[in-house]
Amino acid sequence: MTRAAAATLACIACAVAPAAAHAATLANWDKSQQKQVTRAGLLAPLPGHGFSGARPLTSAQLRGALGVLAARDGAQAAGVHGATVTVAGFDRVLVKQLGLSDLAASVQAEATRAGLAPPSRFGTEVVARQLGLRFNHPAPDDRFELYPSDPITRAEAAWSLARVLNFGDWDISYARQVLGQFKLPQYTPAQRDALHTAVSKIGMPYVWGGESDTTSSAYGAQAHGGYDCSGFVWRVFKLSGNPAGARIGGRTAAQMAGEIPKSKRIRLPNIAPGDLLFFGSARFHSRATEASITHVGIALSPQFMIHSSDQGVYVAPLFEDWRRHEFAWARRVL
Repeated sequence: MTRAAAATLACIACAVAPAAAHAATLANWDKSQQKQVTRAGLLAPLPGHGFSGARPLTSAQLRGALGVLAARDGAQAAGVHGATVTVAGFDRVLVKQLGLSDLAASVQAEATRAGLAPPSRFGTEVVARQLGLRFNHPAPDDRFELYPSDPITRAEAAWSLARVLNFGDWDISYARQVLGQFKLPQYTPAQRDALHTAVSKIGMPYVWGGESDTTSSAYGAQAHGGYDCSGFVWRVFKLSGNPAGARIGGRTAAQMAGEIPKSKRIRLPNIAPGDLLFFGSARFHSRATEASITHVGIALSPQFMIHSSDQGVYVAPLFEDWRRHEFAWARRVL
Protein backbone atom coordinates (compact mmCIF):
# COMPACT_ATOMS: atom_id res chain seq x y z
CA MET A 1 0.00 0.00 0.00
CA THR A 2 1.37 3.46 -0.90
CA ARG A 3 1.53 6.41 1.49
CA ALA A 4 -1.62 7.87 -0.14
CA ALA A 5 -3.72 4.73 0.20
CA ALA A 6 -5.10 5.47 3.65
CA ALA A 7 -6.51 8.84 2.59
CA THR A 8 -7.45 8.51 -1.06
CA LEU A 9 -10.63 6.47 -0.65
CA ALA A 10 -12.03 8.64 2.12
CA CYS A 11 -14.67 10.39 0.03
CA ILE A 12 -16.39 11.64 3.16
CA ALA A 13 -18.65 13.99 1.23
CA CYS A 14 -20.46 11.08 -0.35
CA ALA A 15 -22.00 9.94 2.89
CA VAL A 16 -20.61 11.48 6.07
CA ALA A 17 -21.52 14.78 7.72
CA PRO A 18 -18.75 17.32 8.43
CA ALA A 19 -16.95 17.15 11.74
CA ALA A 20 -17.45 19.85 14.35
CA ALA A 21 -15.65 23.11 13.70
CA HIS A 22 -12.30 23.59 15.42
CA ALA A 23 -9.84 26.34 16.14
CA ALA A 24 -7.56 26.16 13.10
CA THR A 25 -6.92 29.47 11.36
CA LEU A 26 -5.64 30.38 7.95
CA ALA A 27 -2.29 31.34 9.48
CA ASN A 28 -1.52 28.49 11.86
CA TRP A 29 -3.14 25.27 10.65
CA ASP A 30 0.27 23.67 9.94
CA LYS A 31 2.47 24.98 12.74
CA SER A 32 4.60 21.84 12.76
CA GLN A 33 5.48 22.20 9.08
CA GLN A 34 6.12 25.92 9.50
CA LYS A 35 8.62 25.16 12.25
CA GLN A 36 10.24 22.46 10.12
CA VAL A 37 10.85 24.70 7.10
CA THR A 38 12.02 27.50 9.36
CA ARG A 39 14.59 25.22 11.02
CA ALA A 40 15.72 24.01 7.60
CA GLY A 41 16.22 27.60 6.41
CA LEU A 42 13.66 27.39 3.61
CA LEU A 43 11.27 30.06 4.88
CA ALA A 44 12.12 32.58 7.57
CA PRO A 45 9.65 34.35 9.87
CA LEU A 46 8.80 37.88 8.81
CA PRO A 47 10.42 40.50 11.05
CA GLY A 48 7.96 41.52 13.72
CA HIS A 49 5.17 39.33 12.35
CA GLY A 50 6.16 35.72 13.03
CA PHE A 51 5.69 33.14 10.31
CA SER A 52 2.54 34.86 8.92
CA GLY A 53 1.13 31.76 7.27
CA ALA A 54 -1.87 33.57 5.84
CA ARG A 55 0.25 35.93 3.76
CA PRO A 56 0.99 35.17 0.10
CA LEU A 57 4.35 33.62 -0.66
CA THR A 58 6.51 36.05 -2.62
CA SER A 59 8.74 35.22 -5.54
CA ALA A 60 11.79 36.22 -3.52
CA GLN A 61 10.81 33.89 -0.68
CA LEU A 62 10.32 31.02 -3.11
CA ARG A 63 13.71 31.69 -4.72
CA GLY A 64 15.31 31.48 -1.31
CA ALA A 65 13.61 28.17 -0.52
CA LEU A 66 14.61 26.68 -3.86
CA GLY A 67 18.19 27.81 -3.31
CA VAL A 68 18.32 25.87 -0.04
CA LEU A 69 16.84 22.77 -1.67
CA ALA A 70 19.26 23.05 -4.59
CA ALA A 71 22.27 23.36 -2.28
CA ARG A 72 21.12 20.34 -0.28
CA ASP A 73 20.74 18.21 -3.41
CA GLY A 74 23.74 19.53 -5.31
CA ALA A 75 21.44 20.82 -8.04
CA GLN A 76 20.67 24.12 -9.70
CA ALA A 77 17.79 26.20 -8.34
CA ALA A 78 14.75 26.39 -10.61
CA GLY A 79 13.91 29.83 -11.91
CA VAL A 80 10.97 31.80 -10.54
CA HIS A 81 9.29 34.36 -12.79
CA GLY A 82 6.66 36.98 -12.10
CA ALA A 83 5.63 38.81 -8.96
CA THR A 84 2.78 36.50 -7.94
CA VAL A 85 3.23 32.83 -7.05
CA THR A 86 0.00 30.95 -7.69
CA VAL A 87 -0.71 27.42 -6.48
CA ALA A 88 -0.25 26.06 -9.99
CA GLY A 89 2.90 28.15 -10.47
CA PHE A 90 4.33 26.92 -7.17
CA ASP A 91 3.62 23.31 -8.13
CA ARG A 92 5.26 23.82 -11.52
CA VAL A 93 8.45 25.25 -10.01
CA LEU A 94 8.63 22.60 -7.30
CA VAL A 95 8.14 19.81 -9.85
CA LYS A 96 11.00 21.34 -11.86
CA GLN A 97 13.20 21.56 -8.77
CA LEU A 98 12.58 17.87 -8.14
CA GLY A 99 13.78 17.05 -11.67
CA LEU A 100 10.38 15.94 -12.92
CA SER A 101 9.58 18.57 -15.56
CA ASP A 102 10.11 16.02 -18.32
CA LEU A 103 7.57 13.69 -16.71
CA ALA A 104 5.04 16.53 -16.44
CA ALA A 105 5.62 17.44 -20.09
CA SER A 106 5.07 13.82 -21.13
CA VAL A 107 1.76 13.66 -19.23
CA GLN A 108 0.67 16.97 -20.77
CA ALA A 109 1.59 15.83 -24.27
CA GLU A 110 -0.27 12.53 -23.91
CA ALA A 111 -3.49 14.24 -22.79
CA THR A 112 -3.15 16.69 -25.68
CA ARG A 113 -2.52 13.89 -28.18
CA ALA A 114 -5.66 12.12 -26.98
CA GLY A 115 -7.72 15.19 -27.84
CA LEU A 116 -8.60 16.22 -24.28
CA ALA A 117 -7.34 19.82 -24.67
CA PRO A 118 -5.96 19.86 -21.12
CA PRO A 119 -5.24 23.17 -19.36
CA SER A 120 -1.58 24.16 -19.36
CA ARG A 121 -1.24 23.19 -15.69
CA PHE A 122 -2.39 19.61 -16.29
CA GLY A 123 0.98 17.84 -16.47
CA THR A 124 2.57 19.52 -13.48
CA GLU A 125 -0.59 19.22 -11.37
CA VAL A 126 -0.76 15.49 -12.13
CA VAL A 127 2.86 15.06 -11.04
CA ALA A 128 2.55 17.32 -7.99
CA ARG A 129 -0.50 15.47 -6.74
CA GLN A 130 1.06 12.07 -7.41
CA LEU A 131 3.77 13.28 -5.03
CA GLY A 132 1.15 14.34 -2.47
CA LEU A 133 2.23 17.99 -2.45
CA ARG A 134 -1.22 19.41 -1.66
CA PHE A 135 -3.07 19.33 1.65
CA ASN A 136 -6.77 18.54 1.97
CA HIS A 137 -8.25 20.69 4.71
CA PRO A 138 -10.88 19.04 6.93
CA ALA A 139 -14.47 19.84 6.01
CA PRO A 140 -14.89 22.57 8.65
CA ASP A 141 -11.86 24.32 7.09
CA ASP A 142 -12.90 24.10 3.44
CA ARG A 143 -12.80 27.90 3.36
CA PHE A 144 -9.01 27.60 3.54
CA GLU A 145 -8.79 25.76 0.21
CA LEU A 146 -7.16 27.47 -2.75
CA TYR A 147 -7.87 27.42 -6.47
CA PRO A 148 -4.96 26.62 -8.80
CA SER A 149 -4.97 30.27 -9.88
CA ASP A 150 -4.93 31.67 -6.32
CA PRO A 151 -1.73 33.08 -4.81
CA ILE A 152 -0.28 30.38 -2.60
CA THR A 153 -0.02 31.25 1.08
CA ARG A 154 3.10 30.81 3.15
CA ALA A 155 1.29 28.14 5.19
CA GLU A 156 0.39 26.11 2.10
CA ALA A 157 3.92 26.48 0.76
CA ALA A 158 5.35 25.38 4.11
CA TRP A 159 3.29 22.21 4.08
CA SER A 160 4.49 21.30 0.58
CA LEU A 161 8.11 22.18 1.28
CA ALA A 162 8.06 20.12 4.46
CA ARG A 163 6.89 17.14 2.43
CA VAL A 164 9.78 17.62 0.04
CA LEU A 165 12.22 17.75 2.95
CA ASN A 166 10.97 14.31 3.98
CA PHE A 167 11.17 12.77 0.50
CA GLY A 168 13.51 9.90 -0.17
CA ASP A 169 14.67 8.60 -3.53
CA TRP A 170 11.64 6.30 -3.52
CA ASP A 171 9.14 9.18 -3.75
CA ILE A 172 10.64 10.53 -6.96
CA SER A 173 11.28 7.14 -8.54
CA TYR A 174 7.78 5.92 -7.74
CA ALA A 175 6.24 8.97 -9.40
CA ARG A 176 8.27 8.15 -12.50
CA GLN A 177 7.29 4.50 -12.29
CA VAL A 178 3.58 5.32 -12.09
CA LEU A 179 3.26 8.24 -14.50
CA GLY A 180 5.73 6.75 -16.95
CA GLN A 181 2.84 4.40 -17.75
CA PHE A 182 0.40 7.24 -18.50
CA LYS A 183 -0.92 6.31 -21.91
CA LEU A 184 -4.41 7.10 -23.18
CA PRO A 185 -6.42 5.21 -25.81
CA GLN A 186 -8.25 6.55 -28.81
CA TYR A 187 -11.52 8.01 -27.58
CA THR A 188 -14.96 8.07 -29.11
CA PRO A 189 -16.44 11.57 -29.48
CA ALA A 190 -18.68 10.95 -26.46
CA GLN A 191 -15.77 9.79 -24.31
CA ARG A 192 -13.60 12.69 -25.41
CA ASP A 193 -16.33 15.23 -24.62
CA ALA A 194 -16.88 13.95 -21.08
CA LEU A 195 -13.19 13.51 -20.30
CA HIS A 196 -12.36 16.96 -21.64
CA THR A 197 -14.69 18.37 -18.97
CA ALA A 198 -13.06 16.14 -16.35
CA VAL A 199 -9.45 17.11 -17.09
CA SER A 200 -10.38 20.81 -17.22
CA LYS A 201 -10.94 20.60 -13.44
CA ILE A 202 -7.45 19.30 -12.64
CA GLY A 203 -6.12 20.79 -9.42
CA MET A 204 -9.46 22.01 -8.10
CA PRO A 205 -9.70 21.37 -4.35
CA TYR A 206 -11.64 18.65 -2.58
CA VAL A 207 -14.62 20.31 -0.88
CA TRP A 208 -17.31 18.60 1.19
CA GLY A 209 -20.51 18.49 -0.87
CA GLY A 210 -18.79 20.40 -3.68
CA GLU A 211 -20.00 20.21 -7.26
CA SER A 212 -19.09 23.65 -8.59
CA ASP A 213 -16.10 25.87 -9.37
CA THR A 214 -17.70 28.50 -7.14
CA THR A 215 -19.59 28.64 -3.85
CA SER A 216 -22.89 28.31 -5.70
CA SER A 217 -24.13 24.80 -6.54
CA ALA A 218 -27.31 23.05 -7.60
CA TYR A 219 -28.07 22.25 -3.96
CA GLY A 220 -27.28 25.70 -2.58
CA ALA A 221 -24.11 27.28 -1.25
CA GLN A 222 -20.90 25.34 -0.64
CA ALA A 223 -18.02 26.56 1.52
CA HIS A 224 -15.59 27.00 -1.40
CA GLY A 225 -15.42 26.13 -5.05
CA GLY A 226 -14.36 22.52 -5.50
CA TYR A 227 -15.61 18.96 -5.61
CA ASP A 228 -16.22 15.89 -3.54
CA CYS A 229 -15.96 12.56 -5.36
CA SER A 230 -19.57 12.22 -6.49
CA GLY A 231 -19.90 15.98 -6.96
CA PHE A 232 -17.10 15.78 -9.51
CA VAL A 233 -18.99 13.05 -11.40
CA TRP A 234 -22.16 15.15 -11.08
CA ARG A 235 -20.38 18.12 -12.67
CA VAL A 236 -18.85 16.11 -15.51
CA PHE A 237 -22.04 14.30 -16.51
CA LYS A 238 -25.03 16.18 -15.07
CA LEU A 239 -24.30 19.86 -14.57
CA SER A 240 -22.28 20.11 -17.77
CA GLY A 241 -25.34 19.19 -19.82
CA ASN A 242 -23.77 15.96 -21.09
CA PRO A 243 -26.58 13.74 -22.47
CA ALA A 244 -25.20 10.77 -20.50
CA GLY A 245 -26.07 12.62 -17.32
CA ALA A 246 -29.73 11.79 -17.81
CA ARG A 247 -28.88 8.18 -17.00
CA ILE A 248 -27.48 9.10 -13.57
CA GLY A 249 -30.06 9.67 -10.87
CA GLY A 250 -28.30 9.47 -7.52
CA ARG A 251 -25.98 12.13 -6.12
CA THR A 252 -23.79 9.99 -3.82
CA ALA A 253 -21.32 7.33 -4.90
CA ALA A 254 -23.48 4.62 -3.31
CA GLN A 255 -26.61 5.85 -5.08
CA MET A 256 -24.82 5.93 -8.44
CA ALA A 257 -23.47 2.43 -7.86
CA GLY A 258 -26.75 0.97 -6.70
CA GLU A 259 -29.15 2.32 -9.30
CA ILE A 260 -28.13 -0.21 -11.96
CA PRO A 261 -28.97 -3.94 -11.91
CA LYS A 262 -26.19 -6.30 -10.88
CA SER A 263 -26.16 -7.71 -14.40
CA LYS A 264 -24.90 -4.31 -15.65
CA ARG A 265 -21.92 -4.14 -13.29
CA ILE A 266 -18.48 -4.18 -14.93
CA ARG A 267 -15.33 -5.79 -13.56
CA LEU A 268 -12.05 -3.89 -13.50
CA PRO A 269 -10.41 -5.67 -16.48
CA ASN A 270 -13.38 -4.69 -18.65
CA ILE A 271 -13.65 -0.98 -17.93
CA ALA A 272 -13.70 1.61 -20.72
CA PRO A 273 -12.94 5.35 -20.73
CA GLY A 274 -15.74 7.34 -19.14
CA ASP A 275 -16.96 4.48 -16.93
CA LEU A 276 -17.81 5.30 -13.33
CA LEU A 277 -15.55 3.36 -10.96
CA PHE A 278 -16.80 2.53 -7.46
CA PHE A 279 -14.63 1.74 -4.44
CA GLY A 280 -15.16 0.61 -0.87
CA SER A 281 -15.68 -2.56 1.11
CA ALA A 282 -18.44 -3.85 -1.17
CA ARG A 283 -17.63 -6.83 -3.36
CA PHE A 284 -18.83 -7.34 -6.92
CA HIS A 285 -22.12 -9.01 -5.97
CA SER A 286 -22.72 -6.99 -2.80
CA ARG A 287 -25.51 -4.51 -2.24
CA ALA A 288 -24.45 -0.87 -2.58
CA THR A 289 -24.77 1.02 0.70
CA GLU A 290 -23.41 4.35 1.91
CA ALA A 291 -21.08 2.41 4.20
CA SER A 292 -19.79 -0.02 1.57
CA ILE A 293 -19.44 2.27 -1.47
CA THR A 294 -17.43 5.26 -0.35
CA HIS A 295 -15.73 6.62 -3.46
CA VAL A 296 -16.27 7.09 -7.20
CA GLY A 297 -13.93 8.10 -10.01
CA ILE A 298 -14.03 8.29 -13.81
CA ALA A 299 -11.89 6.01 -15.97
CA LEU A 300 -9.43 7.70 -18.33
CA SER A 301 -8.10 4.35 -19.51
CA PRO A 302 -7.82 0.79 -18.19
CA GLN A 303 -4.84 1.98 -16.10
CA PHE A 304 -5.81 5.46 -14.87
CA MET A 305 -8.76 7.39 -13.51
CA ILE A 306 -9.49 11.02 -12.69
CA HIS A 307 -11.32 11.75 -9.45
CA SER A 308 -11.63 14.13 -6.51
CA SER A 309 -10.13 12.94 -3.26
CA ASP A 310 -7.39 13.90 -0.79
CA GLN A 311 -5.35 15.76 -3.43
CA GLY A 312 -8.35 17.49 -4.98
CA VAL A 313 -9.10 16.67 -8.61
CA TYR A 314 -6.23 14.55 -9.86
CA VAL A 315 -5.18 11.51 -11.86
CA ALA A 316 -4.53 8.21 -10.08
CA PRO A 317 -3.35 4.76 -11.21
CA LEU A 318 -5.66 1.76 -11.12
CA PHE A 319 -2.94 -0.88 -11.06
CA GLU A 320 -1.78 -0.55 -7.45
CA ASP A 321 -2.71 -3.62 -5.40
CA TRP A 322 -4.47 -1.71 -2.63
CA ARG A 323 -6.66 0.17 -5.09
CA ARG A 324 -7.57 -2.98 -6.97
CA HIS A 325 -8.55 -4.54 -3.65
CA GLU A 326 -10.84 -1.59 -2.89
CA PHE A 327 -12.49 -1.68 -6.33
CA ALA A 328 -16.11 -2.84 -6.20
CA TRP A 329 -17.47 -2.50 -9.73
CA ALA A 330 -17.86 -0.07 -12.61
CA ARG A 331 -20.81 1.37 -14.44
CA ARG A 332 -21.03 2.38 -18.11
CA VAL A 333 -22.86 5.65 -18.78
CA LEU A 334 -21.52 6.52 -22.26
